[in-house]
Amino acid sequence: MMDLDMDAEHDRPSNPLDLIERLAAFNNWTFDRDSDDELSVSVTGGWSDYHVAITWLAEVEAVHIACAFDLKVPDRRRNEVLQLVSLVNEQLWLGHFDLWSTENVVMYRHALLLSGGAEPTEEQAAALIKAAIDACERYFQAFQFVVWAGKSAKEGLEGSMLETVGEA
Repeated sequence: MMDLDMDAEHDRPSNPLDLIERLAAFNNWTFDRDSDDELSVSVTGGWSDYHVAITWLAEVEAVHIACAFDLKVPDRRRNEVLQLVSLVNEQLWLGHFDLWSTENVVMYRHALLLSGGAEPTEEQAAALIKAAIDACERYFQAFQFVVWAGKSAKEGLEGSMLETVGEA
């Protein structure tokens, strides 16, 4: 049997959220540091404004990101949205989508594991946020199609996978 020491304390020269806060300031994103372990960031995308919550989870040494957009899922579309979440998650290499049951909001979630006292790099912090925004941008229309156009999960996903060229 493998012996895993999960109780090791590691001294960190800085809080990993400090780096992400600097990244938000550099990009002129609106942000609020709710506590030492919580940061809220607003990012404007092509389809929506994204609400990004970034949390430092010291007990598991991970930076967790949750990215949501303004789309309240009505109860009558809940099952179809859950099917869409499953289909979308099959397409993702990083992170996953959830339907947050208390608020009926779709959100993307992912984490950056920093075990053993590892410090995040600027590139890792940027990639964490980029992965979240890119996934939300990629599938935003699929969720819109299912919630507001009454499409099936499969139709919503197919509609969002069409590649467009140019601008109108």
